[in-house]
Amino acid sequence: MVSSLLEDQLLLLFVILFLGSVLGKVSIKGLSLGSSGVLLVAMIFGHFGYQISGTVQQLGLSLFIVAVGLQAGPRFFRMMRTSGIVFGIIGLLIVLIAAVVTIIVSNLFHFSPALSIGLMTGALTSTPGLAAALQATNDPLASVGYGIAYPFGVIAVVLFVQLLPRVLKVDLDKDLNEANGPIRNEESPEVMTIEVTNTTYNKKTIKEIHFERYHSIVISRVIRRDRNIIALNDTVILKGDRLVAVGLKEELDRLCHDIGKKVEIDFHNSDHVKLRKVTVDSEEVIGKNLKELGLRSAYGVTVTRIERGGFEFSQNPKWRLERGDVLTIVSSEDRIKEVEALFSRKHLTVTNVHILSLSLVLLIGIAVGMIPIHLPGLGTITLGVAGGPLFVALIIGHFGKLGPIRARYYQPSTRVVSDIGLVLFLAGAGTTAGQGIVEVVKAEGLGLVFGGSLITLTPILAGYFIAKKWFRLNTIHSLGALCGGMTSTPGLGAVNQLVESEEPAIAYAAAYPFALIFVAITSQLLIFFL
Repeated sequence: MVSSLLEDQLLLLFVILFLGSVLGKVSIKGLSLGSSGVLLVAMIFGHFGYQISGTVQQLGLSLFIVAVGLQAGPRFFRMMRTSGIVFGIIGLLIVLIAAVVTIIVSNLFHFSPALSIGLMTGALTSTPGLAAALQATNDPLASVGYGIAYPFGVIAVVLFVQLLPRVLKVDLDKDLNEANGPIRNEESPEVMTIEVTNTTYNKKTIKEIHFERYHSIVISRVIRRDRNIIALNDTVILKGDRLVAVGLKEELDRLCHDIGKKVEIDFHNSDHVKLRKVTVDSEEVIGKNLKELGLRSAYGVTVTRIERGGFEFSQNPKWRLERGDVLTIVSSEDRIKEVEALFSRKHLTVTNVHILSLSLVLLIGIAVGMIPIHLPGLGTITLGVAGGPLFVALIIGHFGKLGPIRARYYQPSTRVVSDIGLVLFLAGAGTTAGQGIVEVVKAEGLGLVFGGSLITLTPILAGYFIAKKWFRLNTIHSLGALCGGMTSTPGLGAVNQLVESEEPAIAYAAAYPFALIFVAITSQLLIFFL
């Protein structure tokens, strides 16, 4: 009875999705399979002869890849133009090392190309890589390799990032504070306290002094004896006041030369002036600039700096705010709460997926994926259903809008598209892989386990060494970049538990898009070397 019911494709699909989701939520000491639970359940059903339609698998793959591309697009190209390229290079090198080890393991144990590439994508926990591997090899053994290596890939990264600081006895907070990180760059603002000694500026308001001629500089507070005064346009400056200025170093030095001298000061705060970071998430402020919002005049707060795409910049009144921007603001507690409410205000709208745009991105992406690309000396490849939509989505995601195509969806919208596409793809790939998994394990035995371990551990150790020794990053940034290069979200979660800081996530976000894209490309190119 049950067997006959499962012959129905729709019923079979949702049984697999349900059981896989339940398995994915099972957590053991903070570790869970997540969406890969669907893959494992599907492989079990595939072993017993059940099969999900290839069309469902392709649909899921294209939806998932487009969502990934639209999310990564803005950050990917921005990182390429800034010092964040260092983290991208680390991500690329980790994937390259994994590919070289894969070639060695494949020749050593005589694994098939599909199985070898599947092991690599599983070791790197990269579902887009698996998708590209299936496209390139057209062999379900890629899913078998992925399913075998994936659990070890997750556990190995999590254990490494947790155990390394203990083994090396690293004080992570001290190590983090003593080194520059991905958030700092040549455009990052600095803080300087300047005592007013030039009588020309005595009894003038901040507005009358025209600080805008220094472009990047903003005065966050005025310290008068033991008082902290919030710096607003009508705040009067007196000789002897100490101004807390934020801006680029060259302009801070010029300001210091013009009005007084640099002083070191302990920010004792008896007037309860607060400094806090707020994240832009309200549609009321997205697209507006700081000048239009009038935060100083309307709310009595000062914005000293802006973080965007993992980098920190001096505040600029003309910058249009984007969702996810992080503003550092200074004011009193009650005023800061008002601004926090303004920037996080929600509407009932939770999704803005534009079906016309999504369809066009998929259509153009699939068409691009069908174009043959000739590689001299290697042969001809196509980007396929994985690479084509990813390439197109990255470009459109970067611009946000091209003609009738809109690509800046709310995060929940992109997440829904991504999650649905991912589980559909894994259900199809899993049932196909399950048909031969037992035979493969019997035939290859311990070689699979040993080979998968090598492909996982070598990039982990080499990636950390490259980040720490070559690029001289601190431990936290090295571990964050490592997790990004290994595309390991559980690994990032483990690093976040080690230190109360956003720095690991920033390093991860800088390396992740490069690794994600490169592993998909590498999965297709590896077939020429195996």
